[in-house]
Amino acid sequence: MEGGKTLNRTSSKVAVITGAGSGIGQAIALKLVREGWSAALIGRRESALRETIALASGDEQDRLHPFPCDAGDPTAVKAMKAAVFAQFSRVDALIYAAGTNVARRSLSELDQEDYRSLLAANIDGVFFCTQAFISDMRSRREGTFIFINSEAGLRAFDKSGVAYVISKFGMTGFAQYLRDTESSHGIRVTTIYPGDVNTPLLQKRPVTPPPEACAAMVQPEEVAECAWLALSFKSTTVIRDLTIAPRGICS
Repeated sequence: MEGGKTLNRTSSKVAVITGAGSGIGQAIALKLVREGWSAALIGRRESALRETIALASGDEQDRLHPFPCDAGDPTAVKAMKAAVFAQFSRVDALIYAAGTNVARRSLSELDQEDYRSLLAANIDGVFFCTQAFISDMRSRREGTFIFINSEAGLRAFDKSGVAYVISKFGMTGFAQYLRDTESSHGIRVTTIYPGDVNTPLLQKRPVTPPPEACAAMVQPEEVAECAWLALSFKSTTVIRDLTIAPRGICS
């Protein structure tokens, strides 16, 4: 029961979406619920997750459920997993869209506290959340992992900063390892590499791009369409890697 209503635990597929309180994660959650999925919304702030739910229509809101959690904290992830499986009978996809950056990001400026917190959000959480949900997918021999990476996971950019580049290259390697070791268990792994995306993360750049540059960037809803494409194929077909970027230089 939730809010006095009995939940239908088998009416739709279920995705766990990290970073679901804003930006790409929020857009993916809204896309999936429109397509008939249910979603466990993961993020540090429950208030942000409920803002995502408020953006859905009335019927769709019933299939979006907030689970406040710091994905970089293994104890919190373990508790979140238990809560998700108490709510749902299965998890069909884990979509890792959480991520952060810092303003002081060059090698000479980056301090150790910012470095550790960035890696916790951007790469430690990928590992902890994957460990949490992979056994259910293995047991059913079906499931999809989608990692929202960055062009910085393919090529090191000074604008991205050293810690961000480390974390995104780490995500690339982890996804390749997971794909190599888990495909025989029926598990698909997709990595999406967006270029500049108009999300709140831009506010953490040393210089915030002007509105016209943001408008020319990839929009979160476009990345959500990429995630949906990866999910929409039959279970024996996988999009391994997908890049999406603005046509021109935005910043």
